[in-house]
Amino acid sequence: MKKLAKLIYGAAAVTTLMVMPTSCKKSFLDENQLTALNTEDFKTTFGLDGLSVGMYQSLRFHFNYEWAYSTTNYGTDEFAVGGDRTMQMWNSYDANLNSFIGDAATVWSNMYGNINSANIMIQNVPQYYEGANKNTRLGEGYFMRAFDYFKLVKQFGGVPLKLTTSLTIEEEFPRNTAQQVYDQIIADFTQAYSLLPATPAERGRITKWAAAHFLAKAYLFRASEINSDWNASTKEADLNKAIQLCDEVINTSGKSLANNFSDLWNFTTPDGPNETLSEVILAAEFSNNTATQGRYGNQIHLYYPSIYQNLPGMVRDLAGGREFQRLRSTDYAMDVYDRVNDSRFWKSFKTRYIANNASASSYPKWPAGHPQAGQNKFSIGQEGILYIVNNAGDARYTAANITLRAPHMFVRYFAGQAENFQGNHGNYEASRYVALSKFMDGSRNAVASQFGTRDGILARLAETYLIAAEAYGRLGNYGAALPYINKVRDRAAYKDGEDRSFYVDGGVSYKTNPAVSPTAPSSYSDRNTYYESNNIATPVTTNTLNSMHINSVGDILNSNREFYTRIGAASDADKFMAFLLNERSRELMGELMRWEDLARTRTLIARANAFNDEARPVAPKHLLRPIPQAVHLDLIKKNGQPLTSAEKAAEQNPGW
Repeated sequence: MKKLAKLIYGAAAVTTLMVMPTSCKKSFLDENQLTALNTEDFKTTFGLDGLSVGMYQSLRFHFNYEWAYSTTNYGTDEFAVGGDRTMQMWNSYDANLNSFIGDAATVWSNMYGNINSANIMIQNVPQYYEGANKNTRLGEGYFMRAFDYFKLVKQFGGVPLKLTTSLTIEEEFPRNTAQQVYDQIIADFTQAYSLLPATPAERGRITKWAAAHFLAKAYLFRASEINSDWNASTKEADLNKAIQLCDEVINTSGKSLANNFSDLWNFTTPDGPNETLSEVILAAEFSNNTATQGRYGNQIHLYYPSIYQNLPGMVRDLAGGREFQRLRSTDYAMDVYDRVNDSRFWKSFKTRYIANNASASSYPKWPAGHPQAGQNKFSIGQEGILYIVNNAGDARYTAANITLRAPHMFVRYFAGQAENFQGNHGNYEASRYVALSKFMDGSRNAVASQFGTRDGILARLAETYLIAAEAYGRLGNYGAALPYINKVRDRAAYKDGEDRSFYVDGGVSYKTNPAVSPTAPSSYSDRNTYYESNNIATPVTTNTLNSMHINSVGDILNSNREFYTRIGAASDADKFMAFLLNERSRELMGELMRWEDLARTRTLIARANAFNDEARPVAPKHLLRPIPQAVHLDLIKKNGQPLTSAEKAAEQNPGW
């Protein structure tokens, strides 16, 4: 039988098998294999350096597999279940989401595994480490322990605090309160902030600015509604500290927003320019080094694309992605944007594909009634699929007339259909929807490969601005929040001369991929459907700064675009918070944090019910995940004895 201590220590030991730095690679994470290290090796500089790299490997976990999106994006306002329902329980909150669910246990076990590595670092570096990197290694230990406990408390609430190294089997792990866990997280991030360098010695290492960003975020979470039964005495100070830390990152770190929002997602080649953008504060590093990519690689590219391969004229390719069709964009995900003036929608979602199937017999014919009836609608290299993202009231399209337009057309609203935030309009469906494209990856070594090579962003400066804005808003100082909000929104505006129909995503890295023939047809398109979706006939080249910029608090509180009535936001405080959550969607759509944001603000119920066609969370149960049964409650003991059913129930979150 597995004991928790075995699980913890085993995970710490395994990470050290993978890594040691070399000087000729992309970064310290492009490693050579090592033989196994034991506990005595962790009392040497060599062994502790290896253990530190193993901890960095653990950051990849957050992009590896189904748990990455199921615990963060499902069951919210932004995404519902697509054509593949493998993980639907995380969205529907049905009976299959329970204390035995595998992905909750996987998150739990992996966080505690890395926490034990961090405990070794914190314990051993002061005694055994020699060299200039001593403070850095110690700071990395504190950061990783805080980072992993932060993940645990966001998902599960209070959890057992284990702050010493597990070297023998331990069986008693009493649960700490959320307040105690947050106190420890903030203490550890504070230590990391004081120890870590402003400039890393090696690319990809954690800096004090990453510690500052996450410390500010921890203060914001502690001050949020989910902790309202105990956070009154710390709330105001926490919010002021969050602002102070954000200002340090913004004004002192040398970090800056990418000039164009699309720069963040324009992944042209492994380890290419977009992976060194100044906006990125912390990323989990991946590469095309197959010897060190680990068990999974970065798999986030799999989960968002809608099906394209089975349409006439189309075939799956590297640029279009392997479509697991797990996460279907909701109406909210489209309507939260001003799709005329906010470039972020058109730089985050894929709306056009090129026909790429070399078999001419696969191409559809024009139907009767068309001047070219019986002839091919299109040929290879021409438009293959168009998604029209229009609004209710658009009378241009009917189910019949779209067959007379080239090519395959998926239209959001047909003529005469009323606005409906629960889907069931146009000819979008479970497998045909506008796909988030931020994580597309055409650099994989085969069309069927799941192993993505692009880095996974864990923190970027745009969120730092939004953390500060929210902290000011929570303090009631709405005016002070506006410059932070506008910094992000102004970047999102179209610039003078910008081509609004231009599009790019990481699928473009197929062009530098040696696995792709230079002459092979591709579904990749550098155009979107901006003009047809918005029914704009003439190209526009002026900027949209005036439309995007917030000039006064009244612009927010009196807006009719923020769904205030639909989600029950009546007071100024509720409206401002609703606006900030919407702005986080517009900026951070799909970036693996939405469920945690809605749970901490206690807005999950209202927003899921308003915008997700099958998510039905029940308050307060679904604001936290169930404590895992098999890897925790069934293994731990109290006073040397296995927990009774009543004791397990007492350790479990309410309602689970």
